[in-house]
Amino acid sequence: MADVLEKFPRVPLAFAPTPLERLPNLSRFLDGHDIWIKRDDCTGFALGGNKVRKLEFLMAEAQAQGATVIVTAGGTQSNHVRQTAAAAVRLGMKCHCVLERVRTDDLYERNGNALLDHLFGALPKFIDKDADMDAAIAAMKDELTAAGEKVYVVPVGGSNPLGALGYVVCAFELAAQLREAGVHPGLIVHASGSAGTQAGLLVGLALAGLEIAVVGMCVSRAGPDQQKKVRALVSETCDFIGRPGLTDVIEVNCDGAYVGSGYGVETPEMADAVRLLARTEGIFLDPVYTGKAMAGLVDYARTGKLAGAGPVLFLHTGGTPALFVYPDIADG
Repeated sequence: MADVLEKFPRVPLAFAPTPLERLPNLSRFLDGHDIWIKRDDCTGFALGGNKVRKLEFLMAEAQAQGATVIVTAGGTQSNHVRQTAAAAVRLGMKCHCVLERVRTDDLYERNGNALLDHLFGALPKFIDKDADMDAAIAAMKDELTAAGEKVYVVPVGGSNPLGALGYVVCAFELAAQLREAGVHPGLIVHASGSAGTQAGLLVGLALAGLEIAVVGMCVSRAGPDQQKKVRALVSETCDFIGRPGLTDVIEVNCDGAYVGSGYGVETPEMADAVRLLARTEGIFLDPVYTGKAMAGLVDYARTGKLAGAGPVLFLHTGGTPALFVYPDIADG
């Protein structure tokens, strides 16, 4: 790993390595399938989650460029915006954010991640769900630059080749943990949205020489569209680290069967999965990302798609604060 990543500055933010654990109760519930979990909800910084791994590289570049303001974007309950706002505070910068209105009720816009953004001092600009987010980011950057600020734009989800390096690092961390535990999963399942986590993980696993299938459970778009997005970022990341030929040996798999009617919109299967993990293992999932990914894993187990896979690893990417704006999820 060192020879690939040593030229990229990094700001230490995450509490790593995050735990690798077996889920014995869930394994029994799912007819004896051997289920493990990588706890990236335990990265610690700003209540944890996967985005902090990406921010270690992105914020180092922002520092190197002398940024005074970070601009980023996401949905109203964005875990990424929460962690970016916290990283900006830690490094002495301001944070402005474009937030897409997924819902407009008071609970959704004032609690959960939105409350934490406010505590970190982030300054939001809300846009409608169908508005042009890229245009809103560009306008915000121009306005702040005109006011004399040095602006660094962190992309949605931290998902560009530099941000994806966070999950290249995670893949190496995971490889060491699997060796120590004597476990070789046949499948890794996780939530796939802005593509950086899946792309970085795939590149890192290939660099580590681990042949493990990875399925990204889509949370915001159809499977073929997500697959195209992830594949493009895999290619860009391989080029970025000087290993372009690596792209040819990486297989990208995305499953859009568990999105439901859209990003951040509840599904009964998601709610069942969130309750299941809480009531079997005492672990919180979130309604937007990990709940839908776990719904996919549970369905795979029940429909025979895990047959012959051996141990299965669920990558928990965080998102717990969003639970507080979906209060009905505990019913059932």
